[in-house]
Amino acid sequence: MAAKVPARLCLGFKMSHRIAYHPIAVFDSGVGGLSVLKEIHTLLPAEKLIYFADHAYMPYGCKREDAVKARCLQLGRFFASLPVKAIVVACNTATAVAVRDLRAALQVPIIGMEPALKPAVGHSRGGVVGVLATSGTVASRKFQQLKASFAKDSELLVQPCPGLVEQIESGHLESAETLQMLKVFLEPLLTKGVDTLVLGCSHYPLLLPMIRKVVGDEMAVVDTGDALARQLRYQLHQRQTLAPLVQAGVIRFMSSMQGREQLISSLWGEAVSVEFIDMSTAWDEGFPTP
Repeated sequence: MAAKVPARLCLGFKMSHRIAYHPIAVFDSGVGGLSVLKEIHTLLPAEKLIYFADHAYMPYGCKREDAVKARCLQLGRFFASLPVKAIVVACNTATAVAVRDLRAALQVPIIGMEPALKPAVGHSRGGVVGVLATSGTVASRKFQQLKASFAKDSELLVQPCPGLVEQIESGHLESAETLQMLKVFLEPLLTKGVDTLVLGCSHYPLLLPMIRKVVGDEMAVVDTGDALARQLRYQLHQRQTLAPLVQAGVIRFMSSMQGREQLISSLWGEAVSVEFIDMSTAWDEGFPTP
């Protein structure tokens, strides 16, 4: 006689099986998180994905921490209402200031990103590592803790890059002005002997061809998109909510500002439809104003 399976285990299996078909939300203040989305889509091709570009509040990196935190919580509640089975914070600044509050407020797994200082320090031959980041990431307590953890093993040279995110969001990925900005940010690091470069913002991998023009092909360049995708896969596997490999997952693109189709399509590599989601009422719910 076959052993009877407890009803609670059956219920748990049915719930995880149903949740497996829910989408995963990925968000950033703009198009930077597309670099992360590509890694996730490559590693988990069966997953349904929602990409939300919060263009109406871009960039996060120069906003007050309390305002960014409130905005992320509002977005998190919006995603949870869809519902989604996981939320990926594809932004270093948002992760640094809001990921703990998101995890406390929501029941779904929250996967954040942070500058890949540990692998960069491990890779560096000369012990001199450069970090490109937004001002918001550099100023965050979490980044300072990370830096302190690895500074004893290497010399970490941190370079804030004001205006670089805005260049990318304006579509100026190959302009002479963008190249000149990169030279201003990178040449002091090269002068000091940096042999490994950390891209501490999800926008910056979109400029990798331009960065290579400045640092050359020998420089080790590290970002966290691949590691984040693998951590997402691990979290879903642990919860038994990975989508079955029966068909390719679809991707929905959303933005809090209209007219973003051309930019997102260009960076994604094919024409996509972008849904406009009006998040302006967030500031009528007691959140700090921008």
